[in-house]
Amino acid sequence: MIKAVFFDIDGTLVSFKTHRIPDSTKQALTRMRERGVKVFIASGRPPVQMHFLKDLVDFEFDGYVVMNGQYCYDAQGVYHKEHIPTDSLRMLLPYLEQTDISCSFVELDYVYINRITKPVTDLYEMLGGTAQMEPTGDPTRSLTHTTYQLSVFLPKEEEEGFLSHLPGCKAARWNPYFTDIVPADGGKPVGLQKTLERWGIRQEESMAFGDGGNDIDMLRYAGVGVAMGNASDDVKLVADYVTADVDDDGVRRALEHYGVI
Repeated sequence: MIKAVFFDIDGTLVSFKTHRIPDSTKQALTRMRERGVKVFIASGRPPVQMHFLKDLVDFEFDGYVVMNGQYCYDAQGVYHKEHIPTDSLRMLLPYLEQTDISCSFVELDYVYINRITKPVTDLYEMLGGTAQMEPTGDPTRSLTHTTYQLSVFLPKEEEEGFLSHLPGCKAARWNPYFTDIVPADGGKPVGLQKTLERWGIRQEESMAFGDGGNDIDMLRYAGVGVAMGNASDDVKLVADYVTADVDDDGVRRALEHYGVI
């Protein structure tokens, strides 16, 4: 019996085509609530960007696993947080100065980027109005302000070289434009684990929905991992079930398939 369901946002709850949450998904959220199922967000976005969900759906989620599991909170407060070590960031900054790599620095309530490049503008065009481009800022700020995550705009084949300048961290790629960087022992599965422990729910009683590379470990961890029809092939490969696209009632169909609603 599924007692907790975790949802990625972009490409899972929210359509890339309409930049809205389908009506069938909104109805499914309400039906889960009526049946006593706990419903959580599990996103790479930071808390400061969660407000836009309230503009898209009149629904209070039971909790939030954000910044790819680096920060978890609910109505009672924060129950897990982990940040990128300052010493690692100190090693990275000289390398960033020598390259033209765009890198976003994600804090709890503020996100900034060192420089704007074409991959950055391409990403925000794809996201439509669901995210505002970060202001440019001095990366040395990261040495005095807690940084939970980086979003680095570079191709997959350059990830290893980048990480060699940032010890103790790993990549969690969402799409071809960029990869999120989190501590090596972090990630969405850690956020799911902490959330399930908080609510007294077993791992096998959980379900997770995702579409991007940073959802792979989460889908593996959950009792049932569901890949959206619009997910990348590597995500579909690890999923227990591949549903329809977000725009084709994919969330509702999967929940009905497993008898959650």
